[in-house]
Amino acid sequence: MVEYIVQHLWQMWAVVAVVCLILELTAGDFFIICFSIGAFFAGIAAALGVNIYWQLSTFAVFTLISLFWVRPFAKRYLRKGEDNRVSNADALLGRQGRVVETVKTDGFGRVQIDGDIWKAVTNEPADIPVGSLVKVVGRESTIITVETTSNKQ
Repeated sequence: MVEYIVQHLWQMWAVVAVVCLILELTAGDFFIICFSIGAFFAGIAAALGVNIYWQLSTFAVFTLISLFWVRPFAKRYLRKGEDNRVSNADALLGRQGRVVETVKTDGFGRVQIDGDIWKAVTNEPADIPVGSLVKVVGRESTIITVETTSNKQ
């Protein structure tokens, strides 16, 4: 039994490589894939009949090479521009919408942007009437701050 396992150790390395690839799909930070690359090369070494110590050394060396070369390359080129992308309510800044409930100077109102209705406040001296076009200039939690861009249309 032990001889069979030793002779077919490359299959174990192949399973480790595939499991690491699947785990990488759930993580997405290009860290676990380095272990998959190391297991791939250790599997090649096992298929060539290299002993277990050389297989482990091959696994360690190629995993470290991947950590210091493949991972930075993948992060740089596959995630280009992600740091600059805004999401959630921050994506509303600078967008235009239409007032659906009067935005009072000392209170709240409602503004519709792309079909979503947001609670809004204004810093302007006068109320903003229903139907006015407004621009989002700030936000505090889920309450947006708006200013008028033009009159009713």
